[in-house]
Amino acid sequence: MSDMIKITLPDGSVREMAPGTTPADVAAAIGPGLAKAAIAARIDGELVDLTRPFAGDCALALVTSRDEADALDLARHDFAHVLAEAVQALFPGTQITFGPSTDDGFYYDFAPKDRPFTDEDLPAIEAEMRKIIAANKPLRREVWSRTQLISRWQQQGESFKAEWAAELPEDEELTVYWSGDDWLDMCKGPHLPSTGKLDATAFKLTRVSGAYWRGDQNNAMLSRVYGTGWLNKKQLDAHLVRLEEAAKRDHRKLGGEMDLFHLQAEAHGSVFWHPKGYRIWRELESYMRRAIDGAGYREVKTPQVMDARQWEQSGHWGKYRENMFVIPDEVPNTEDEGPVISGEADWMALKPMNCPAHVLIFRQGIKSYRDLPLRLYENGCCHRNEPHGALHGLMRVRQFTQDDAHIFCREDQIVAEVRAFCELADRVYKDFGFTYSIKLALRPEKRFGSEAMWDQAETELRNAVAEAGLATPEYGWEELPGEGAFYAPKLEWHLTDAIGRTWQVGTIQSDRVLPERLDASYIGEDGEKHRPVMLHRAIFGSYERFIGILIEHFAGRLPTWLAPVQAVVATIVSDADEYARDVTAQLAAAGIRVESDLRNEKINYKVREHSLQKVPYLLVVGKREAEEGTVAVRILGEQQQRFMPLAEAIALLHGEATAPDLK
Repeated sequence: MSDMIKITLPDGSVREMAPGTTPADVAAAIGPGLAKAAIAARIDGELVDLTRPFAGDCALALVTSRDEADALDLARHDFAHVLAEAVQALFPGTQITFGPSTDDGFYYDFAPKDRPFTDEDLPAIEAEMRKIIAANKPLRREVWSRTQLISRWQQQGESFKAEWAAELPEDEELTVYWSGDDWLDMCKGPHLPSTGKLDATAFKLTRVSGAYWRGDQNNAMLSRVYGTGWLNKKQLDAHLVRLEEAAKRDHRKLGGEMDLFHLQAEAHGSVFWHPKGYRIWRELESYMRRAIDGAGYREVKTPQVMDARQWEQSGHWGKYRENMFVIPDEVPNTEDEGPVISGEADWMALKPMNCPAHVLIFRQGIKSYRDLPLRLYENGCCHRNEPHGALHGLMRVRQFTQDDAHIFCREDQIVAEVRAFCELADRVYKDFGFTYSIKLALRPEKRFGSEAMWDQAETELRNAVAEAGLATPEYGWEELPGEGAFYAPKLEWHLTDAIGRTWQVGTIQSDRVLPERLDASYIGEDGEKHRPVMLHRAIFGSYERFIGILIEHFAGRLPTWLAPVQAVVATIVSDADEYARDVTAQLAAAGIRVESDLRNEKINYKVREHSLQKVPYLLVVGKREAEEGTVAVRILGEQQQRFMPLAEAIALLHGEATAPDLK
């Protein structure tokens, strides 16, 4: 009995199993129902195949479809493999590369033999995938040597796979997974026991796009096939409904229809704001200024272009150089010859972030411990050289403006400052009607600073959120290992929109690295120099992206206080034109953003047009309204109109047009 392996189950019970047994054997020993339902296992917390033999005593948790997060990830991973197998069956000579799971599905990149794939190929590929699923092919793991793996790929003409296999670490365990006996892929796993564990009605291929091998535009162009995958058809159908709703809410579509902004090739990744769109921006900017003024921030403005040596000192040159727009700092040569670039040190860069510039402001003059905390705020315009393929409307741009601030504080002030920021962010997000969750992103593998520094910074953020009462399940509190910045851990605010999508926007980071690298200091109570801690923080994230989120969240029907045009006065007959002008003037005098529509068009035409423009209030006036001093009020989205005296309508609109923080 001494050779038996002790398996501890989640309920605390222990089963003794013979060496060589697997989680599948434990499931079978417990009962046929669990044996059928089990799809994978967690051994000492690690997700593994059901058929992975135990290496020794361990804790075991069997995974079923009820463990939705694990089950979905496994299913999507398997859908990607089935996709690759189906493509190679239909299009012999196609090379495979990689196919990961995503937040709502999967994709796989291919190098077709004859022509790039198109959306017209998707139905045939889907049909072939269903055949593979119906065949219930066992998915079997094997460990291979690097030489064996490279040889296999070279023999099969899989040059991309051979290239990748040749670069894998010598000491890494290399695994392949067979689908049946006739198709395999290189993969770490884990996988479901067989293709038949997938629901053939729970996936859909969605589109084809181009993608560069390994994300490098200097490499070969591949065909990327995207799909969405779920555990059952009900989940798939619900997702497709969400996609349809998301398409209706697409901020790029609505931005054009509402005449808010446009983008064009002459300024890739930069936004042309139209008057109506910029009005939204201005209202957000005014709102945020009131918020930061009330919270004791001091607004600053810093240069767009800074010397490369500053970025080298901060550490950003090494981390972000490829994403920075750099320009030569030209020096004169002679009168006859043009300017000459004198070397690497004579480069300038458009700032990709505001942090180093704020440190330079802090360093001007001697700071005392009594001066802290010092909260510097900037609506800071930044530039990052994002790849063309990554650009996406307002959500991913090259030029953007952050509601950026840096709080320079003493060690004993950190928790109070972070807590105050949590409370400020809470008020702001609730003013916009958002619910949110808070995550703590912990130290990444590659980072600056000592372990003790990271321990301290992570603990401070935890304590601050706890003191603010936000480290609870209600606020989705979660810790994310390895996802912090290279210089600091960070709290992240993830907003949930009207159709259930989440958007990471706000953040606060506790940084001791940059003050050290840029030599920021203050004089302490002891008369000695000390390093301040630098809290990087933002609430909107960027104005561009936050406006995009707002447009999609509200489907263009922005709250009245944010709407570019809050009301339109529209006439039924020309006899009411003079009265309409008077109504418009009185609304404008009350601070309402109002326009009049006196065109010789039918009122139903006007109503439809202004509804498409998402104008919150339409005030209709005719001869009777002019005689009685009344208006017929139509509220966007409502079928019925209300008749009321003009003074009452003005009071109604004034209340709705007032920003929530001013009410």
